[in-house]
Amino acid sequence: MEPSAPPRRVTIVDVARHAQVSTTAVSKVLRNAYGASPEMRAKVRRAIDELGYRPHAGARALRGQTYTIGVMLPDIRNPFFPEVLDGVTHSLEDTEYQVLLGPGCNGEQAEARVTESMIDRGMDGMILVAPVSPRAHLERIASTVPTVVVGRHGSSPVYDTVVNDDVEGASLVVGHLAGLGHRRIAHIEHLETDPTRLAEMPNARRADGYRQAMRTQGLAQWTDVVSTSYTQEGGCRGAKELLARTRRPTAVFAGADIVAMGVLEVVAEAGLSVPGDISVAGYDNTAFAALGPISLTSVDQAGHEMGSDAARLLLDRIADRHRPSVQVSLSPTLVPRRTTARPPT
Repeated sequence: MEPSAPPRRVTIVDVARHAQVSTTAVSKVLRNAYGASPEMRAKVRRAIDELGYRPHAGARALRGQTYTIGVMLPDIRNPFFPEVLDGVTHSLEDTEYQVLLGPGCNGEQAEARVTESMIDRGMDGMILVAPVSPRAHLERIASTVPTVVVGRHGSSPVYDTVVNDDVEGASLVVGHLAGLGHRRIAHIEHLETDPTRLAEMPNARRADGYRQAMRTQGLAQWTDVVSTSYTQEGGCRGAKELLARTRRPTAVFAGADIVAMGVLEVVAEAGLSVPGDISVAGYDNTAFAALGPISLTSVDQAGHEMGSDAARLLLDRIADRHRPSVQVSLSPTLVPRRTTARPPT
C-alpha cells in the first residue's frame, strides 16, 4: 500500500474562495491594512479559523515582514527573566507577532550566534535582555533590525532601552537593613570582567548603589563586597566566604534573588537561622520570593512592566526605524518579608 500524500497546505486562495471574497481582501485583513470593512474582516477571520490557515513565514519575509520577534534571554534558569518575557508576550497578545526565544548563556559568543540567527531568519525586531556583548556589537545589530535592550544602562541613537534604577534599588535595601539596626551589611555582586561595559551593567550599578548607601548611612567602615556570579552557585560561594569572616555580617544583600537562594541554602547548612542569626535580602522580587516557606525580602524592579515597555517600544521602532531613541527607567520598590529583622543582640 502506497503511503498517502501529506495534506496540502491551506493557501490564501483557499481562504478567499471559502469566504467568497478576493485574495486582495484577504491580504488586507492579514496585514491589518486600510480598506477592509468590519464585515469583511469578520468573514475572512471566520474562514481562516474554519480552514486552519497559517500564513507562510517565508512568503511573508519576501514581502518584507515575518511577524516574528526574537527575544534573547541570558540565563533561562534565573526566574526573573521569565517575568520580563511574560510582559513581552502579554503586550503582543493582541497583535499578529509571534515571539521566538534564544538563550544567550551569559556569553558574547553565544549571544552573537543567537542574534545572528535571528537576523538570518528575517525577524522583524529583537529584544535583548541583559546582553553582555560590546556596545559596538549591539549597535551593529540595531542598524540591521529594530532592537530594544532591556536591563542595560547607557543610551544609543540606534536602539531603545528599558532599565531599572539599580542604584536606587540598592539604596532601598541598605536603608531598610540599617533602619532595622544592622551595621555589618555585606553585598554579593556579580563580578564584571570587562571594564569597557562596567558602567552599563546592572550588577555594577547595584554594587555602586550599595557602597554609596553604606556611606550615606554612616556605615562605610563596614562595607564588605564579595564578587561571585548572579547564580545560585554564586550565592553559595559568597555566603561561605562571608560566614568564614572573623566577624561575620549580620545581614547580606544578594544582588539577585537567585543569589539569595544560594545564601539561604548555605546559612541553613551552617546551622544558622534566617533572620534570627543573619538577615538576607534579594533583588528582583521573583515569584518564589513571595512563597510562604521562603518569604524573601526583595527589590521589585517590575520585570513584567519592563517586558511590556520593551514590546511597545519595539513595535514603535518597527513602524518608524528613524525615530529618536527612547530610554525608559523604572523606579524600584522594596518588598519587606520575613528574611529580614533586627540583628541578634
